[in-house]
Amino acid sequence: MTARIDQFHAIAVSTLAHRLAGEGRSIIHMEFGQPSTGAPAKAIEKAQHVLATDPMGYWESQALKARIARSYADSDGLSVEPQQIILTCGASPALVMALTLRFAPGARVALARPGYVAYRNTLRSLHMEPVELECGPDERFNITAAALAAMEPAPDGLILASPANPTGTVIPPEEMAAIAQVCRARGIRVISDEIYHGLTYDGAQARSTLAFDPDAVIINSFSKYFSMAGWRLGWMVVPLDQVDQARARMGNLTLTPPVLSQHAGLVAFDCGDELEGHVRTYARNRQILLDALPELGLARIAPPDGAFYIWADIAHLTDDSMAFCLKLLEDTGIATAPGIDFDPVEGHHFFRISFAVSTPLVEEAIARMKPWFAARLAERAVGA
Repeated sequence: MTARIDQFHAIAVSTLAHRLAGEGRSIIHMEFGQPSTGAPAKAIEKAQHVLATDPMGYWESQALKARIARSYADSDGLSVEPQQIILTCGASPALVMALTLRFAPGARVALARPGYVAYRNTLRSLHMEPVELECGPDERFNITAAALAAMEPAPDGLILASPANPTGTVIPPEEMAAIAQVCRARGIRVISDEIYHGLTYDGAQARSTLAFDPDAVIINSFSKYFSMAGWRLGWMVVPLDQVDQARARMGNLTLTPPVLSQHAGLVAFDCGDELEGHVRTYARNRQILLDALPELGLARIAPPDGAFYIWADIAHLTDDSMAFCLKLLEDTGIATAPGIDFDPVEGHHFFRISFAVSTPLVEEAIARMKPWFAARLAERAVGA
């Protein structure tokens, strides 16, 4: 049977945004989780040289695998062998490979709700069952060890994300340790999506799940911290006893990632000053929004510990987040993501704003939104 999966509604918002831009409208794109900056300058310089001198082909950079492995020692003091690194064409194919590596059709896999839309839909497309755990303000929108311990029967697997999309929340290290303990005790196998590592604020600490569960499969990418979304380069870290099967999936499903991207990615690891400058911009944008949102009537938001998102409650304004985002776009030129993508139950009362744009655009977005939100609040007050 062919699996039925949901649409990614933010794409419809973005399609309208681009159509309006084509008509001459000024559009601020805050609907997708992609940096507005490009790859580091030295990475681009390297790519230009490779384009001119290397015919390229199917190739895996052993130097890049070694550098990724070393990054775990640098950031978390973890010992990862280069052979455990599986290079992928971004995090999305890595998710497919990780799920098929760990689970068979029919497996029940737990995940947070709200959570990234592709987790739910990829599981369904592989004929696995997503088991969504409601995570609200009391849980800081995160999965907890207590919630996993209470699940009956225990799920076969768990997808973790910290920092998370759409909320930006980080699971504290002590809670990560407790989650790992529950998973070991109950035989729950973990896939950890760590693509937002490197993007945390106000002292939040996002440690790799490998520090708590050496048997976890890790997914990461050059798309977020490294600002290389269009280069389609990512990686998995797999246990040594699963390397052969992981490589078999890579070879049959995707072959190798783009050679050009691998050359650039290796250089990107040495561009820390430029990349940390991006993080400082995100931190500034985050604070500007946190200061301004209460004036817009958006006081109930998830704690944005990391990533580059604001997950805001708009229940006092609408019960249709898709219509809300389309109206906001048409009236102000600001594209945002409807909450129904991330939470099919409560998402009609939420929307997501990405602040991975320039600071002047964040300031312009706030200036446009202030009168618009004031008008919506006034309309609701009259209707009440």
